[in-house]
Amino acid sequence: MTHKEIATSFLQMAGMGEVKEAYDQYTADHFIHHNQYFKGDRESLMVAMQEAHDTSPNKSITIKNIFEEGDTVITHSHVVKTDMEIAVVHIFQFDNDKIVELWDLGQVIDKDSPNENGLF
Repeated sequence: MTHKEIATSFLQMAGMGEVKEAYDQYTADHFIHHNQYFKGDRESLMVAMQEAHDTSPNKSITIKNIFEEGDTVITHSHVVKTDMEIAVVHIFQFDNDKIVELWDLGQVIDKDSPNENGLF
């Protein structure tokens, strides 16, 4: 699998509730992340993602853009939840074929935005 394929599969699996499976298959044991709301270790984000799925599951995740340079993959995704839609950017750092570092940035999509170009 390419790094783009791994990042895509990780987002689809984890985002749709197969969180532990996604982490076991695609992340390194020494994985770290930069989400400001949780401790920076693998276990903390994995638990938070599972809890988020259990309380407010995603209805869909569609990657609109994906870029790769060297050992970095960036995705720009449309996440649909029951009560909102979000534009999300994930930045994945790879070591061989495992995700070792992750950044994520999200923006709730405003249905009444005056910007005719949208977020995608």
